[in-house]
Formats: sequence, structure tokens, C-alpha cells
Amino acid sequence: MDEALSKAARWRESGSRVAIATVVATRRSAPRPIGSKLAVSEQGELAGSVSGGCVESDVVLAAQDVLAGAAPRLVTYGITDDMALGVGLPCGGEIDVFVEELRDAERPDVTLTVVAGEEVGERLRDPELELEARRRGRSHVIELEDRTVFADVVAPPTRLFVYGAVDTAEALCRAAKLLGWQTVVADARASFATAERIPSADELLVTWPDEAVAAVEPDLGTAVIVLTHDDKFDLPLIRAALAGDAFYIGWIGSRRNQERRRALLREEGFTDDALDRISGPAGLDIGADTPAETAFSMLGEMLAMRAGRDGGRLKDAKTRIHAAL
Repeated sequence: MDEALSKAARWRESGSRVAIATVVATRRSAPRPIGSKLAVSEQGELAGSVSGGCVESDVVLAAQDVLAGAAPRLVTYGITDDMALGVGLPCGGEIDVFVEELRDAERPDVTLTVVAGEEVGERLRDPELELEARRRGRSHVIELEDRTVFADVVAPPTRLFVYGAVDTAEALCRAAKLLGWQTVVADARASFATAERIPSADELLVTWPDEAVAAVEPDLGTAVIVLTHDDKFDLPLIRAALAGDAFYIGWIGSRRNQERRRALLREEGFTDDALDRISGPAGLDIGADTPAETAFSMLGEMLAMRAGRDGGRLKDAKTRIHAAL
């Protein structure tokens, strides 16, 4: 739980009413990312931030209005170039902030709130939207026919589970740290899965595929990648991964080898829908050659799949350029 919600919970426990302002959308160079929060107690205490100081005073006034009985509201602020430079940004931007009174005694991992349109401020319960939000793993806006809904997602760090302690595994772990991901590397070969070979992994496991999957328990926030090039490792690992909820499952190998292994899995009873979950060859087509380039190719595909994107060129994209722009 972040600072704003932690302090808000304490204020609520002491009997104080609290308003929460949440960044639900950003455009251009916004000071704070989507999901950032500012808590305001009825005594005027503040915790957190939605703009790094640019528009905080006005947001506080909106929060005080809500605590005085006004309806929840969505407010838009343009961050001027001067304001942006004041918080270390190269140019201005725009943010949408939703202000409401804090009501939930317990915070679920996904909260769906109507922020525009009919029934502003209402909470939705939609298992399908909640599941999709968990798969995305980050807060985002959902446009429905008659209203705009903000999916506020509280998720642990994304996990990267790599089977095969080869050079690309180290490159993947090193790059994943830049994303704030937690990394686990496993291999049945003790001479491969060592801290000297894979120093960037958060956890190293010397174990066979079935045992490795059982230990990691890949969930909706886990990406699985197999780097071993060996059926006795590849096939058991993929079988076990397909039984779980990992948002990404990938393996390496030539297209001919991909088809051969898929045929073996089909013979075992795996459906085409199940096999479609496998990204193979894994990664985006960026002309990767070195282990580092290959790692970025694979991580790029993982990010795109979690966000529900194709991973093509931004200049050709018909959707919003970035979630934070």
C-alpha cells in the first residue's frame, strides 16, 4: 500500500473522514504516473501527490469540497511548460484527477470506479473487467458505452520466470530490473544455475521443470520464458506453465522446431487455443543478435502482451501512443 493510502487508513481509524484524489489519465509529460494519489483529511492533513506540487493546492480545494458534501468529480489540469520545468520535466502536459471520499475499509487488488458519464463515483463489480485489469497489472481507464471507468490496480511487481540459466537469462534479469520486475531463474544443471553466471537474478533454483513451476506458481503477474533448447526441459516446463495463469509463455527455437514441439503437444491433447498462448519464437522482430538485444526483444513482447498491444511501430499505431502519454 502506498503512502497516501497508508496514512488515509490511519486517519480513518482515528475517526477522520478522508478524500482521495487519483490520477486516472495523463497526456504528454505528466509529473506523476496514472494511479498516483493524494489523500486529504478533513483536518487538512495531506499525504501523497498527484502532480509533484504543480496543481496540488487546487486538488486540495476540490477534495475539501467533496468532504463538505459535493459529488465526486473528475477534474483536468493542464501543466504549463513553466510548471513542468519546475518539477524537472522538459515540457508541459495534462492530467485527469478523480476526487472522491474514501469509503473502502479494505482495499481490493482491483477497484472499478465510474469517473465520467452516468453514476459518477459508483463502484462496479464486473469479474471480466477485473480479471482483465489483473492481467494488465497496472491502473488504466476503460471506456464503456455510457461511462468511463477507472480500474485502480494494486499489484505486486511483475515476475519473470526463466528456465535455462544461459547468457540470455542473465541479460533478461539485468534488463527486467530496469522495469522493477522480480526475477527467478531455474535450471536442472547445477553448473549453469550459479550466482557467478546469473548475478542479476533475484532467485536461483536448481531443479527440474515440474518442480520449478510448482515452486514459482506462475500467476497472472508472471511471464515465463524457456531458453533451454532441449525437449527434456522445454516440453515439461511448457506443459506445466500452460496449466497456470501466466500472462506470457514463450520459448526459443527455429520455426521448424517450434512446429515439431507444437505437434508433440497436440498429440498429448493440447488444443490450438492452449498452444496459441505460447510465443515461439519468443520476442519482437527488431533484428536482435546479441543476448542483450534478444532480451530486450523478449521483454518488449511481454510488455506488449500484458498491455494488450501488438508490439508494432508507434508511428503506425491507431491506439493511444503510451499509457502515460
